[in-house]
Amino acid sequence: MTTVLLVDDQQLQRMGFKMLLDGTPEMAVVGEASGGAEAVRMVEQTRPDVVLMDVRMPGMDGIEATRRITAAGSRSRVLMLTTFDLDEYVYAGLRAGASGFLLKDARPEELIAGIRAVASGDSVVAPSLTRNLMNAYLQHPTPTTHADPRLSVLSEREREVLEAIGQGATNAEIAERFTLTESTVKKHVGRVLAKIGARDRIQAVIFAYDNGLVQPRA
Repeated sequence: MTTVLLVDDQQLQRMGFKMLLDGTPEMAVVGEASGGAEAVRMVEQTRPDVVLMDVRMPGMDGIEATRRITAAGSRSRVLMLTTFDLDEYVYAGLRAGASGFLLKDARPEELIAGIRAVASGDSVVAPSLTRNLMNAYLQHPTPTTHADPRLSVLSEREREVLEAIGQGATNAEIAERFTLTESTVKKHVGRVLAKIGARDRIQAVIFAYDNGLVQPRA
């Protein structure tokens, strides 16, 4: 059973999401919050698998709420939703620790698939938002001036896998590139995420860009 906390200042929006999720097998809504501060408190109380988080809300917005949830070490994963296809929201939201980002006009099956993916430890970003994320790196690159000490604990193969993740390669593509089985790649990916302290592949992509392992294409 995948448990979900709904966070949106629009009651009708929460009602629509709740109806969809209540009608989906193996999913359960464990609570609703109308703002960021309330969401932070409810995550501590309900410990949901996934927080379906609106971005723009009065008071504490979804990005700050996400930052506080992840900083507290919560195991809950955040899937952010917005009606605005703007790069600054994607960039800030993922940096805050979100595991995914979808537009509110996503089809019901896309939303359900996104929740399941995030709950299983994967990450998801709407295709229309992917280019915006890369544009944000082009416009606001933030490479570190000193090598991150976490890089030194990676084996040569793990570093190669991290670079491939940063380039957006799937496990199947990484397996083909390095002549490995997908199960072996999956193990490498898991070790890489653990060693660099990344919650998911999206955070690994950000780490790879910040440390100069991958360069944005102009």
